[in-house]
Amino acid sequence: MRAFLLAVLLALTPVTASAVQPDEVLKDPALEGRAREISKDLRCLVCQNQSIDDSNAPLARDLRVLVRERLTAGDSNQQVLSFVTDRYGDYVLLRPPFKATTLFLWIGPFVILAIGGVVTAVYLRGRKGAAADGPMTAGGDTAPLTEDERRRLDALLRKDKA
Repeated sequence: MRAFLLAVLLALTPVTASAVQPDEVLKDPALEGRAREISKDLRCLVCQNQSIDDSNAPLARDLRVLVRERLTAGDSNQQVLSFVTDRYGDYVLLRPPFKATTLFLWIGPFVILAIGGVVTAVYLRGRKGAAADGPMTAGGDTAPLTEDERRRLDALLRKDKA
């Protein structure tokens, strides 16, 4: 029973991957904690959807070392973030600030979703109208049934009812 509970506990415990190498870790636990906190907020510019703390890319390692060097030099967390964003821009932040230059990052997904909804609605409305109007001619216009087609259709409909 204990083994089962231990297995469940381990399965529910989140596992975080860390690419920080032993030679990068600072001896001061407080500074290392600050470095990890900052690293989790910085995007790996190679991997793009990983923090530099989780990435094995050489550029991510360089940024982790840079963060630790700045902290060792006495910079505050905000000074380190400012130093990095001055060189790489707001894109290096996993949570960029809401301002004019990052506006598209914040509202872009909603705009794209809205455009997709409008295009889908127009497409479906066009298909619905085309189906209700009857058969189409080569030019896209609907053509009325000829007298012969109408008689054949009536005969088919009567046959289905019988």
